[in-house]
This record gives sequence, structure tokens and C-alpha cells, in this order.
Amino acid sequence: MHLPRAIQAYFDADKAHDGESLIQAFAPDAVVRDEGQLYAGHKAIVAWWRHAKAKYQHTAEPINMDRKNDVTEVHARVIGQFPGSPATLKFAFRIEGDRVVDLEIGA
Repeated sequence: MHLPRAIQAYFDADKAHDGESLIQAFAPDAVVRDEGQLYAGHKAIVAWWRHAKAKYQHTAEPINMDRKNDVTEVHARVIGQFPGSPATLKFAFRIEGDRVVDLEIGA
């Protein structure tokens, strides 16, 4: 599966536990929606990601991708320290240029 560059960068950095590389996949004014919360901007996004990594000790492996209008949906198998693991979660990305501007994670 060939993911758009920004999305591949997100999953590569996540797998490598590399917050500095992960944040480079996002536009400065990007937003992330996860577990009913909104995180806006680089500082909030990297704090969200670090907190989630520490809490859930998870890995996410993309298994398929679908494009719907301006949204690229990636379903990933997520394994970690949470009820129902492993689970398939949907990562809905909006990209502008070569950066993620919006990411929503859900079931």
C-alpha cells in the first residue's frame, strides 16, 4: 500500500517513537481529534501523542486506505495496553501540500 508522504511520515515516526519527526508531518496550525478531545498546534499535538504513547504503549500498523473527497482514511491495526486490544481504528487525515492539517482517530 502506498500512503501519501505525510501519512507515511506520521506512521513511521509513531512506530519509531520519534515525536520530533512525527510533528514534522503536521502543519503548524493542524488539529487532532481523539477520544472526544481536540488538540490544536504542534505543542498540543506532540503532548497528546506522548501522553497516548505512555498511557497505551501502542503500535499502529496501516492495513488499508480509502480516499473520500479530501479525506484519506487509513484503517490501522492498533495493539497496546487498552481494553479490546488489538483493535482496528480509523485514522482520517486531511492533507494540504505535504502536511497533515486535520487528523481524526476513531473506531
